[in-house]
Amino acid sequence: MRNEAKQIKDLTEDNDILENYFRNTIIPQLFVDGDLKLRKFTPPAMKQFNLTTKDIGRSVLDIKDNFRFPSIVENIHWVINNMEILEKEVQTTDMRWYQMNILPYIVHRTNRSNGVIITFVDITDRIRDLKELESLISEHEILLDTITHDIKNPLTSLSLTVELMNKPEKAGEKEFRTYLKTLGNSVVTLLNVVEGLTDSRKREYKYRSEIELLYFENVLEDVRLSIADGVHKTGAIIETEINVSQICFSRPKLRSIVYNLVCNAIKYKSPDRKPKIIVSTEKQKGFIVISVKDNGLGIESENKEKIFSKYYRVEDSVEGTGVGLFLVKEIVSQAGGRIEVESEPGKGSEFRVYLKELMK
Repeated sequence: MRNEAKQIKDLTEDNDILENYFRNTIIPQLFVDGDLKLRKFTPPAMKQFNLTTKDIGRSVLDIKDNFRFPSIVENIHWVINNMEILEKEVQTTDMRWYQMNILPYIVHRTNRSNGVIITFVDITDRIRDLKELESLISEHEILLDTITHDIKNPLTSLSLTVELMNKPEKAGEKEFRTYLKTLGNSVVTLLNVVEGLTDSRKREYKYRSEIELLYFENVLEDVRLSIADGVHKTGAIIETEINVSQICFSRPKLRSIVYNLVCNAIKYKSPDRKPKIIVSTEKQKGFIVISVKDNGLGIESENKEKIFSKYYRVEDSVEGTGVGLFLVKEIVSQAGGRIEVESEPGKGSEFRVYLKELMK
């Protein structure tokens, strides 16, 4: 009886922990059992997919239209049968994009899958940014073509005219005036081309950095997905201590800050141990502080200022351009914040980014 009571108590505690987790997470998540019945879901999933408590216990086949993409049932079947994780980007019928991860729920005593846990991370903004970045790259290619074509011609004319004017034989007044006119026309053409390019860039620049209310966990998850290959290859462990979730900032810029700091923590790992990275947030005297702490190579004291210089690299053997920390400092400084670093060679580093606390 005692063993049975203890088992019931343990199951109750485990269920309470699971309920508390599902109730407080900000990411849409579903738990579907081996019979394709919906057993649990998080509040964000309820909102995002129009679910109610009445849907618990229903077959996914009956409510698949709520999820607004056609292959979810086939994907669940595949994960259950293969007992492997499925990761894919999906677009719903309302034109939003999600990173969908389906993980098998494995019962260890039988080593069989008894359902799946599905998580959804909204990456609509990320896809939008990628498309806008592609547009920017296209615009840069057009700019280079314009420079090659429209600026090269007047420059060639200028060069030829100067060459003619420098010939030893004296030119008459008529020829000299013709040369001056040609020079003047070439200069005006160059000015018009440059002015036109500048104006068009101002009009067509689409990569805006608007301040918005962000959930830090979503930004960090986006970064995790981007560096998943590096995390897998190095066996890096990323832990979080999120005490401040909501941050008012530019999403692309916040992502760039987190991405560069976490990437550096992985790249500058110690050869003696797997990378362990702790990402945390807290409030401190009008600032939101983002900390990225690692157990990597560390930084010599004389290099702590140099690392924020453009193109500076602590280790030439480490792949990179030396621009990441420079960009982070520029972004933070322009926003009225600051970045600090504490480090001990051989033990690791901690970068602390101070962003002004704003209200949206």
